[in-house]
Amino acid sequence: MDNFNDELLAFLQASPTPFHAVRTMAERLQAGGFERLNEGDAWQLRAGGRYYVTRNDSSIIAFIHGRDDPTNAGLRMAGAHTDSPCLKVKPNPEIQSQGYWQLGVEVYGGALLNPWFDRDLGLAGRVTTLDKRGRISSELLDFGRPIAVIPSLAIHLDRDANNGRTVNPQTHLPPVLMRAEGDAPALSFKALLAQELRKTVGKADKAAENPAGTVLDYDLFFYDTQAPALVGLHREFIAAARLDNLLSCYVGLQALLGAGDAVSSLLVCNDHEEVGSVSACGAQGPMLKSFLERLVPAAEARNRMLERSLMISVDNAHGVHPNFKDRHDSQHGPLLNDGPVIKVNANQRYATSGETSGLFRHLCQQVDVAVQSFVVRTDLACGSTIGPITAAEIGVRTLDVGVPTFAMHSIRELAGSRDAQALCRVLGHFYAVPQLPW
Repeated sequence: MDNFNDELLAFLQASPTPFHAVRTMAERLQAGGFERLNEGDAWQLRAGGRYYVTRNDSSIIAFIHGRDDPTNAGLRMAGAHTDSPCLKVKPNPEIQSQGYWQLGVEVYGGALLNPWFDRDLGLAGRVTTLDKRGRISSELLDFGRPIAVIPSLAIHLDRDANNGRTVNPQTHLPPVLMRAEGDAPALSFKALLAQELRKTVGKADKAAENPAGTVLDYDLFFYDTQAPALVGLHREFIAAARLDNLLSCYVGLQALLGAGDAVSSLLVCNDHEEVGSVSACGAQGPMLKSFLERLVPAAEARNRMLERSLMISVDNAHGVHPNFKDRHDSQHGPLLNDGPVIKVNANQRYATSGETSGLFRHLCQQVDVAVQSFVVRTDLACGSTIGPITAAEIGVRTLDVGVPTFAMHSIRELAGSRDAQALCRVLGHFYAVPQLPW
């Protein structure tokens, strides 16, 4: 348990953005014997082979080609997403106001905004550059230290702050990076990025050829630099940023790394779930469908394979909050550290059916893992996942599960320290099931 959670915390710390998460997953897959595929190359997949492919540097599919014909045995699939709500830097971000240098940001996804105030913020993402030879390339960048803060307004200047504080994302969220010196011209953000690239990745020949001024563009996100931690009187909780949904990515990755090669197993981790999944690398895009078409080119054989398959969409569930228990259905309040949660919604915001839920319960029983259920209050709106989207895109039986958490979409979330490993045991068993019951 301790080793599993230590590795989970290390994964979270190494993955401040979807780009970094995919790079970290790719490194672990390569160490586990997986071969990288390029979507632009011809593929020669062999039975027993282990492969992975990325798109946009922010989505990844890892696959074990089972020795049993997948047309007859089907696929064991799990899915998660790599992105989390955060603040993204705008294209022309420089703001100089009242003697301070700030950056304009957009809100990415449905973020809880109040927790972003008074945090030590780092900056990370992907930077696209032009080198001296006229070549365009991209580098991952992480300042790796606190470089900004969004200060709260003192209560003396806002006496009603505790009675109903609202946040204007345009005017209240630009982080403060530094004092502007006198009448000096505003600092160029792209020049700052070029300088940081030289410092952090300058040892690589390609990066060293990028002098200041050659940054073309970027996808950069602020993040909380506070390290993930085990907290609670008995270390029973995990406190970290991006638990939704990097925890699920890690669980799926560990389960797949430990899987055998008798049956075909797959993990897909898509970007852009928090903003609707409509992109080339999102769950509503063609990435997984294209992969399956290359795996089994014949449409009839592929349809037969999918009929014998199952997708488990893994995304965190809402644990019942002891201070806000009225926000839950009284019969469906998952507890942290009481096991993974089956997520159900009559309006297909989750893809679970009685059939797929029954199978998951059986899998949990076989590995002695407790299981819970979540249904949103009937008078509240329900969020969604990649589950229904993936089911609609490729026509596969699907269910939605996840570990219970508090503070979902906050800058720092909370999960149970026993639930992730429990879910990993279930997924590992799922990847080994020789025949699904349909």
